[in-house]
Amino acid sequence: MSIEKYFIGFFFMISLLCTTARSQQDNIESKKVSIIGIVRNSTTQKPIPGITVKVEGTQSGAITKSDGSFVIKGLSPGTYAVKFSGVAYNQFIQSNIIVSNVKPAQLEINLVEKTIELKGVEVRGSFFLKRAETVTSSQSLSAEEIRRAPGVNEDVIQATSLLPGVAVSAPGRNDMVVRGGAPFENLFVVDNIELPNINHFGSQGSSGGPLALVNIDFVNNVNFSAGGFGSKYGDKLSSITNITLRNGNEDRFGGKAILSATGFSFNVEGPISDKGSYILSARRSYLDLIFKAAGLGFIPQYWDFMAKVNYKLDVENSLTFLSIVALDNVYLNNSNLDNQYKNSQVAVPDQKQYFAGLTWKHLFLTGFSNVTIGRSFTDYKTFQNDSNKQTIFKNYSIEGENTLKADFEFQLAKFWLVDFGSQFKYASQLKYDVLIPGFLRTDQFNVPQPLQVDSSINTLKNATFVSLTSTIGQHKVTFGGRLDYFSFTQDKFFFSPRLSAIYQINPVSAVIMSAGRYYQSPSYIWLIGAPGQKLNPMTADQAVLGYEHTPMEDVKVQLEGYYKIYSNYDARIFRPQAVLTPGGFEDIYSDIPFGLEPVNNSAKGWSRGVELFIQKKWRPDFPLYGLLSISYSRSMFTSIEGKERLSAYDSPLIFNLALGYRFENNWEIGFKYRTAIGNPTTPYLPTGVQDYTRYNEGERLPIFHQTDVRIDKRFDLGNFSLDAYIDVQNIFNTKNISGGRWDFRTQSVVYNKSFGILPSIGIQFEF
Repeated sequence: MSIEKYFIGFFFMISLLCTTARSQQDNIESKKVSIIGIVRNSTTQKPIPGITVKVEGTQSGAITKSDGSFVIKGLSPGTYAVKFSGVAYNQFIQSNIIVSNVKPAQLEINLVEKTIELKGVEVRGSFFLKRAETVTSSQSLSAEEIRRAPGVNEDVIQATSLLPGVAVSAPGRNDMVVRGGAPFENLFVVDNIELPNINHFGSQGSSGGPLALVNIDFVNNVNFSAGGFGSKYGDKLSSITNITLRNGNEDRFGGKAILSATGFSFNVEGPISDKGSYILSARRSYLDLIFKAAGLGFIPQYWDFMAKVNYKLDVENSLTFLSIVALDNVYLNNSNLDNQYKNSQVAVPDQKQYFAGLTWKHLFLTGFSNVTIGRSFTDYKTFQNDSNKQTIFKNYSIEGENTLKADFEFQLAKFWLVDFGSQFKYASQLKYDVLIPGFLRTDQFNVPQPLQVDSSINTLKNATFVSLTSTIGQHKVTFGGRLDYFSFTQDKFFFSPRLSAIYQINPVSAVIMSAGRYYQSPSYIWLIGAPGQKLNPMTADQAVLGYEHTPMEDVKVQLEGYYKIYSNYDARIFRPQAVLTPGGFEDIYSDIPFGLEPVNNSAKGWSRGVELFIQKKWRPDFPLYGLLSISYSRSMFTSIEGKERLSAYDSPLIFNLALGYRFENNWEIGFKYRTAIGNPTTPYLPTGVQDYTRYNEGERLPIFHQTDVRIDKRFDLGNFSLDAYIDVQNIFNTKNISGGRWDFRTQSVVYNKSFGILPSIGIQFEF
């Protein structure tokens, strides 16, 4: 039995058992619960009793019980905002809560304690949750904001690309470029588990791919930081995307079936007695059916499976298990000579990967701890054939890594918050079977340098951090440090100091600042690019200064400037004009793939810019919501050659506007517009190879433009609900150019153009 059939059978067996176990559930109409949840202290994670919970625009509300829980009954299906207020806590308003006739909305709210009460100052709520620690360059998106965004295909990473400072290397891909940093500089964390790559058909040694493998129905919130993040996170230079998943429905069994233009998915969820819950999902694309029908030669297909189980051992202890499995396959249709030639221009990625982790959460008197054991595993099979269907390149790799991490956060005194912990990563399975012929891997003198590797290695990483946040009146300062150990680098220990502060001008305005050092170890596959190659981590020193203002409860304005200085960056020896920036790799004829070449740590660079971000949250009395982000930046690098050149990802201006309006009777319309100045290019020589003596000195790619529109309509029908939508991407049929490659048939550069107008329809059936 194939691995695909095993996982499919396993999932549906579990689903059938769950359905049978709940078949005798009480009649849904007999339960009037519409919103349930729990409120906790963000610092100690202890439940908070006595918090007033009020549904905005209604007379409905509740008071949290001794265990922090609350129940609000009798609401009609619709969308609501809920205010949470208590004497010792900052008021918070949770927006965009969908209450259906199928199941109650389930909330988990963390409130921040007030530091000091200012007399004579009007206290008001905020739709933007304050944090106990200081954080710069940070934004948050809810699952509903992501789900309804036009043109993002309910993809958490595509939605994140709308935030300031974020570019993408090519349309239709999730290779995020954050503040001038390459796609491999980004960290992704899902429920305390770090994922090497969060995408289907992920780029090895980097973090990009065409679409995220996290099902949006599991997502509670996405927090993104474009720089200035604290000492808890490291081994990345540019950003962190922290995805918090929701728990399954603790009230009753239910599920959802989703059918869209590109695939289908099926979810089930429900309680585990009164101790916890589960949520399971399976998704399959049918891009293969569409591509086959269109007669295309390159035919991708994927499955993914997710499972989350949470279980409360007692009042102070709980366990959470998370597993994600992705199965990615590509079939080549070589039924005609044209397809055969086109397929010879593409490196074919077949992948199987999984991530799994078990987290024990323990509450103690003044704080809490999380202990996580996890494993990530990816089986890469990448190859490229010539036009005679003979394999000229192969990379068969296995990368497996085990993780043990423990974090502790507690209130040391009234105005001191302490966060410390340690993490071990042991890469027990690093196996590489690589073949690159010499004519596809030449050095700076155009001498062939073939590579053949068949080896196994293992590595160990450790990171220990401590962070202290001090509250001084209304102001906050966080300082900390992180000590990294890498067994496979030339030097072993690296210390990263971090400092950030918030100066609160008044209750609605603040100056934010941060500075720190960041290290990133080489991607594992880079270690085999040359015999005995030893590298040190790349370094980035970053400083951020910003101003944040909330003129209204539901509106936030943020202006930030940053400066990032790179050193010890990986410089390419065979391409002395360039630094190592592998992203989404598609064709071995264009360049040496995956960083499989000699490099050293002699490169340096810088990136600086200014960003404006305005966000409007949905509220019942003014149901317009959206965001505006404008980023102006420049980035330069100096490699072995010694000449300062534009970064391969230098896009000076990026503009994003996304708006939505929710009408009565469950109609909703969304609009998104994105434009960006194109990246620099490297010209081609008449021989069909890039002229690296003019690296990034060619014409820029044309300015990117795309406009997307989406319309949603929800129907509440007895014991189930139906959500139908139409999402039209690139409504003005713009042919955006993402790059060029050499066509050996025409002996000229052929430019990759995006699809024109791309309509998509979908139906979500929930029961």
